[in-house]
Amino acid sequence: MIRQEDVYRIGRIGRPHGVKGEMVLWYDDDVFDRVDADYLVLSIDGILVPFFIEEYRFRSGDTALMKFCDVDSQEQAAALTGCEVFFPTALAADGEAAPTLAMVVGFTLVSAADGAVVGRIARVDDATANVLFELEDGRLVPAAPELVDCIDVERREVRVRLPEGLLDL
Repeated sequence: MIRQEDVYRIGRIGRPHGVKGEMVLWYDDDVFDRVDADYLVLSIDGILVPFFIEEYRFRSGDTALMKFCDVDSQEQAAALTGCEVFFPTALAADGEAAPTLAMVVGFTLVSAADGAVVGRIARVDDATANVLFELEDGRLVPAAPELVDCIDVERREVRVRLPEGLLDL
């Protein structure tokens, strides 16, 4: 059984494309292309289900046309529309690709200076040039590369060097 803590969200399934089971994948992280993976995980009615990749091709900077094995009709593809798509954390960590910001949702944010827990990352806001970690308590913390000391996938931690007084704002 695939557990939620073993995967991280990379996108969602859009509408079918054509009549042979191909569908649009809206992705935030193209790790499936950078790491040799045979499958992606879809959330279907709250259950995480692996789908083996038959083929895919990129359509734009945030969409790909995805074909899964045994999804061979427009109707089967339509049934998956809206499903959230996840990637196995272990495959991403074992691959050559560096950890991505999409991967750290659910990780603990820790101060590199004193080891204090700052909070748990609820989401990453990358809508602007200034990327932010949104913590579960609603606080926003800058995610600039020069502030991120390290991402420890095994411990599910992100160590950051925050300017003094930032968390008091």
